[in-house]
Amino acid sequence: MEDVNVEPFQHDQGHGSGDSAGRQGRGARERQSRLRCERRHPGGFTDIFAAKGTAAWTRAKSNVEDVVSDVSAKGQEAVDAVQEAGDRVVDAIDESLRTRPYTTLAVALGIGFLFGAMWRR
Repeated sequence: MEDVNVEPFQHDQGHGSGDSAGRQGRGARERQSRLRCERRHPGGFTDIFAAKGTAAWTRAKSNVEDVVSDVSAKGQEAVDAVQEAGDRVVDAIDESLRTRPYTTLAVALGIGFLFGAMWRR
């Protein structure tokens, strides 16, 4: 295999400050060196990228699992609160039926009438 032509990377060397041109030349030489190394040891850079990708995936997966766990816990709390509120309403209705059965019946009929009237419109 032949070496990579680095001339396109060095086209600005004559322009601007000498320091900039030197850095661009060094950058091109470093890229060329990396490419040669990759040709001699295929998989070297891919192993590095794979390891970094695996580490990033592990962190992302952990973050997602934490969020799912938090949402699940909050969802369970909401379900428990709704169940508790429903139990309180049922208990209140039971108590009202025992202590004031006719008043409770009148309230239920009034609510039913209102729902019926709204349903028609």
